Amino acid sequence: MKTRYAVALTLLAGVGLGAATVQAIHAQAKPPVYLIFENELTNRDGYTKEYLPNAVATIKAHGGRILAAGKATSLAGDPPKDTVGIVAWDNRDQFEGWFNSPEYREARAVGEKYAKYRNLLIEGR
Repeated sequence: MKTRYAVALTLLAGVGLGAATVQAIHAQAKPPVYLIFENELTNRDGYTKEYLPNAVATIKAHGGRILAAGKATSLAGDPPKDTVGIVAWDNRDQFEGWFNSPEYREARAVGEKYAKYRNLLIEGR
């Protein structure tokens, strides 16, 4: 009889410990972040040839995924003038690693010769 109680108590303790561990893992999860950009191009050729390949390479190297990019259709309000896009990272730390990297800062300096930037960062759920 004592063996049954010991097995039941051990099983109950294991279930409780497992549930607590799962809860702790979920509590530590960081939400994804999304960069929404609108770039007004002043020199399309320079932007496309000198900035874009380097910027895309830095995004991918830092775990970013380009979800959408190109011309947008306005459903309300003034339409964007040129390029609009959405880039996703698994968490804010990953995004900040990209945004503050020397590679991206260098690419951005080149891009600023050819475009005006409007960037928004939003946290996912």
